[in-house]
Amino acid sequence: MIQLRHSLAAAAALTVALTAAQSVRAEVTLAPHRAVYELKLRETRGSTQVDQVRGRIVYEFTGNACDGYALNFRQVTEIASDEGDTNVSDLRSATWEDGKAQSFRFTAQNFLNQQLDRDTDGRAERSGEALKVTLRKPASASSAFDPGTLFPTEHLVKIIEAGKRGDQLLEARIYDGSENGDKTYDTLSVVSEGHDAPPADLEAPARVPELAKARFWPVTVSYFERGKKADGEQTPDYQMSFKLYENGVSRALRIDYGEFVLDGELKELEFFKPTTGCR
Repeated sequence: MIQLRHSLAAAAALTVALTAAQSVRAEVTLAPHRAVYELKLRETRGSTQVDQVRGRIVYEFTGNACDGYALNFRQVTEIASDEGDTNVSDLRSATWEDGKAQSFRFTAQNFLNQQLDRDTDGRAERSGEALKVTLRKPASASSAFDPGTLFPTEHLVKIIEAGKRGDQLLEARIYDGSENGDKTYDTLSVVSEGHDAPPADLEAPARVPELAKARFWPVTVSYFERGKKADGEQTPDYQMSFKLYENGVSRALRIDYGEFVLDGELKELEFFKPTTGCR
């Protein structure tokens, strides 16, 4: 039976947030928004049995640098095999990261054919000695990771900063609560030259004043599970590619799971009124 591998990192690849540093807050202004992406199969590789894929991502980002940032994310994907089997995966997650990138909370449920397949609930706190993780689900557990490990929103801010500086490569280790909440990932981000003018193939929902003059960068992020043994050259667990705008909106998604690749077209985009929690 074919299953689509999901990770909170997929949500994280779309997530944007601010760190505590005043310089970062001054340079990066994020727009609370809701975006809907339609998923379609782009290509298959090797001996995969995947024949058709369709789905949808709904991404809702709110908050501010003082109150923290919240992300509600849902990805529903229907996968048909060349043997005639069809399976539906439904990932629902909610995360919160404080503006100083010191605390991260996450819950996620993944349903396979309407049956609960995975249920994760936990939090991570940064201290001077380690990044400490406490899980409630799937079982009570605790673990610690290198203190230099980044949270997903913190990681995305560094990608935006790299684009502003003109840096093309960014290596970072991240913790995103994915799978059973017990893994970290090494990432390599490739940030291409930025663009100031809207592209000719811009989707209709992106033809809005908020994006008309916003700079954006083509970005590809490769995720490697830390500690995973590989025979020969290690290949990414998956890759995320997207056009990342300086106000935090992403479009032109591509998700590469190795055996097959999905394109995500922006279908809806709604901007929310910013809130101010700083006093």
